[in-house]
Amino acid sequence: MIAANPQRTSVRSKKYDLLVFDWDGTLIDSAAAIVACLKAACRDLELTEPTDDSARHVIGLGLDEALLYLWPGLLPESGRALVERYRRHFFSRDHDIALFPEVLDGIKALHEDGFLLAVATGKSRRGLDRSLEATGLAPYFHGTRCADESFSKPHPGMLLDLMGALGAQPGRTLMIGDTTHDLKMAENAQVASLAVSYGAHPEHGLLAYSALGCMRDFAEVSAWLRENA
Repeated sequence: MIAANPQRTSVRSKKYDLLVFDWDGTLIDSAAAIVACLKAACRDLELTEPTDDSARHVIGLGLDEALLYLWPGLLPESGRALVERYRRHFFSRDHDIALFPEVLDGIKALHEDGFLLAVATGKSRRGLDRSLEATGLAPYFHGTRCADESFSKPHPGMLLDLMGALGAQPGRTLMIGDTTHDLKMAENAQVASLAVSYGAHPEHGLLAYSALGCMRDFAEVSAWLRENA
């Protein structure tokens, strides 16, 4: 969902016009639930469970790409059944998954300061819309893009789609995310990135990329953006 050419509300000079956030593990504390639901779906179908590290690694990818990474030889019918079981488990508990501390106030403040705000996520459109409404963040984003309506990360497609619809240039766009998939997508789109280390991927992996910084919580993200964006 993308709203074209929204009205800017601030005249203060900024380095970036468009801030694009990942969702799971960046704004919402869902990584542990995603891992648990993947494992539960495997148990339902008597498939080998992934390790916690492997399951966390695929967070941020589209479900099809995640399944291909975790089970390269999985038959299509088994893949469809696994997706159905995973979604059933996740939707049964997603109402209990909370935003990270200070995210709601931080996103509101960025919106009020006149930034264009967007989400690029490996979630499905159905899943993101449910989560946006449940968390109260829906009114603050000018555009969103999901893996089931574009290419999966780290392909640059979601960022290119958002920049095109919102009239932003790569040099004035910043991607904020918790996975190497986010950072690689930003590189592929020739967009600057900011990493967060409190989500799905460990800090040492994030530091291998050319992010402008690696933040330990969302309060640090907000402070960095106030000073640098």
